[in-house]
Amino acid sequence: MDEKSIKEFLSYLENIKNYSSETIKNYDKDLKDFLGFMNPKYKENDIYVEVDYQNIRDYLAKLHRKKYSKATISRHISSLKSYFKYYAREKGQKNPMTFIEHPKQDRKLPHYLSYEEVEKLLEGPDLSEKMGLRDACILECLYSTGCRISELVNIQIKNIDFKDYTIKILGKGNKERYLFYGEKLNKKLNDYLKVRPQLLKKQNHDYLFVNTKGNKIGDRDVRTMISKIVKKVGIKTNVSPHVLRHTFATHMLEEGADLRTVQELLGHENLVTTQIYTHISNEYLRKVYLNTHPRS
Repeated sequence: MDEKSIKEFLSYLENIKNYSSETIKNYDKDLKDFLGFMNPKYKENDIYVEVDYQNIRDYLAKLHRKKYSKATISRHISSLKSYFKYYAREKGQKNPMTFIEHPKQDRKLPHYLSYEEVEKLLEGPDLSEKMGLRDACILECLYSTGCRISELVNIQIKNIDFKDYTIKILGKGNKERYLFYGEKLNKKLNDYLKVRPQLLKKQNHDYLFVNTKGNKIGDRDVRTMISKIVKKVGIKTNVSPHVLRHTFATHMLEEGADLRTVQELLGHENLVTTQIYTHISNEYLRKVYLNTHPRS
């Protein structure tokens, strides 16, 4: 393992697997942290170091001593597993992660917004401003489709079917799927597209959402915009693009959607990933029962 091989692996994730910039940044950080453990002077002397099972165990023991959370340790393990799996396949190298398992997680229910909070958030942008029309469209898109932030910033106009109200995207692992949307997002899309040519300035590209310079919008631009609107409308809880994705899934289940449908809409490969939302939905049903049934 050396810095050169890490760069090669990250290039593979970006160009072949279509991973988001945020995910690649986390892989880069985790892998270089491990490389620093193996070779503290790799920045001055980037020699290739062999890695075995015991090295991995020693590194994980160090993370435990530093009191890293189970979730953080699990992320480091995932980064290392992906890296060594890639090199085992491409170069025929031995994989030291074969018998390394993830720590058992304390499963937390995902945070989501109430219907009232969603309405406040969606009404937050200033629709008299061009950027306000863009922000309103972004927020509606996140909540109405349940897409990931990495999927949202990569939407291209040519992949929107305005007749069928669908958007073709590339999700995790370069897998193609369709987002579905309704009349409310359709109106906001049309309002925004009327002013988009002015926001493009001298740029010329097909990405739907643009930043203040007319370039393709980035993850951080969206997060910053959401934080400003959350503060403006007075929502007290933390709101991120992923919270809106959680909210989409939870509200779908509360309104009667089945789990398989929500799984497909979210682009989850495994139904187990989607099942976390049933805990939230069941809690909602319990509250309705306790508040409405005469014998409750």
